[in-house]
Amino acid sequence: MSTTPPTFHEMWRDLASIGRDPDSGGYRRYAWTGADADCRAWFQAQAETRGLTYEVDRNGNQWAWLGDPAAGDAVVTGSHLDSVPDGGAFDGPLGVVSSFAALDELRRRGVEFTKPVAITNFGDEEGARFGLACVGSRLAAGQLGVDKACELRDADGITLPQAMERAGYDPTGIGPDPDRLARIGAFVELHVEQGRALDLTGDRVGIASSIWPHGRWRFDFRGEANHAGTTRLADRRDPMLSYAETVLAARREAELAGAVATFGKIAVEPNGVNAIPSLVRGWLDSRAADQQALDTVVAGIEKAAREYADRHGIDLDVVRESFTPVVEFEHALRDELARVLGASTPVLGTGAGHDAGILSASVPTAMLFVRNPTGVSHSPAEYATEDDCVAGVAALADVLEGLACS
Repeated sequence: MSTTPPTFHEMWRDLASIGRDPDSGGYRRYAWTGADADCRAWFQAQAETRGLTYEVDRNGNQWAWLGDPAAGDAVVTGSHLDSVPDGGAFDGPLGVVSSFAALDELRRRGVEFTKPVAITNFGDEEGARFGLACVGSRLAAGQLGVDKACELRDADGITLPQAMERAGYDPTGIGPDPDRLARIGAFVELHVEQGRALDLTGDRVGIASSIWPHGRWRFDFRGEANHAGTTRLADRRDPMLSYAETVLAARREAELAGAVATFGKIAVEPNGVNAIPSLVRGWLDSRAADQQALDTVVAGIEKAAREYADRHGIDLDVVRESFTPVVEFEHALRDELARVLGASTPVLGTGAGHDAGILSASVPTAMLFVRNPTGVSHSPAEYATEDDCVAGVAALADVLEGLACS
């Protein structure tokens, strides 16, 4: 390595200011923007400081390699650096920073690596700009077709290829990357827990068992634009009424099934204070412990939405924009993590999607969670203590040593 690498705390400090909004305190690190470019530059600098081989694959995912990437049976760790709108500091970056810190720890231990090791930053995991989560890993795994990827647009109508090109990347090669994935023997992603399970048990680190099935659906309620001050209530075709009733229905259906359902994003046309909307477009995110429960929730929400729409003379279109089935992490790898970290380490499921879940269909994957004392995520209030982060780094180092130095 060319210089002494920065510590976990120094890396965290240097990354903390990138893409942070001064008013909200949250992060706006959207794919292929200036903030994203700064995050990518930070990643490249970390790789080069450690003497790692740096590369960007054709889908825009970043890689930092120790050892020969072509040797096969590589052990890979990492996460993502992008954020949801006004997201927290830990979701994604904790995994990337911890990966570099864990590698530094293994070098301090003087271990002998018998397999290649890589750290990765997957692009556009949150889907904040183009509305589809895990774009980088989905493309690599062949779970997002090239044609569909090229049709993705942001709120300004800019397509994914246009955004990549404007950021200095060639989009012509996007698509499945089976040769690269075939060289990976195991992928372990560390992530801040997005819930309070570890806080309730008093454990600093946990192991993921599975990811709930989840998806995103777009509900388009189309009515008639009109004057808010002169149109009688009886004469209105107001799609906002049907949308509002559907939001309440989503809560009821989720409670009945022991699931979660959220309308967290909305677009209104013409979006005037004194105008009855002609279109209300809402995005539903729903997740459940199993497929049957998820199907029941979404079907119930759509049924209620159509009844409300019919009642108010509203046209309704429902489009499933993304879906990820239940992910059971590879049991042998999961058991190996439990062996390394100890049988008392909690094993827990999660309702949050991750790149590890996408890759699980192609590569043996596992996840580690670091305690989140409040359970808050996708918010500036997202948090993990310094001691717990350090414990996460140590746990990841132990796992990587067991996998790559055996």
